[in-house]
Amino acid sequence: MSPLDLVVLLGGVAAILWVNWYFFRAGRSPVQAGVGAGGVQEVEIVVQGGYEPSQVRVRRGIPVRLVFDRRETSGCSEEIVLPAFGIRKFLPAHSRTAVEFTPESAGEFDFTCGMSMLRGRLTVADGEAP
Repeated sequence: MSPLDLVVLLGGVAAILWVNWYFFRAGRSPVQAGVGAGGVQEVEIVVQGGYEPSQVRVRRGIPVRLVFDRRETSGCSEEIVLPAFGIRKFLPAHSRTAVEFTPESAGEFDFTCGMSMLRGRLTVADGEAP
């Protein structure tokens, strides 16, 4: 292996690590769902090339309303899927769509687009705010 091969190899590894960090970790801080009227935990999630916020914290046993504000026409983001809750819903472009459910068990659950390319995470905790 020549020095140039080694530089190219290390550059490729660094690029892979950066892409994984950027898409799965960078700048994401969980948002705690606020409890609104009627005791429903609610968070608005902007859908535009991803989900913002992409990490949401809620409490177990309290109804949750996730309002997806889709601000694009990309085919990838036209569906939201929460497999742990049996939810798959169409998100019309430039519209807000509410998804409601009550998490009955604690844990971490992914939500994705219909193609599983856009990802978010729902953390369900017991008791008070997680």
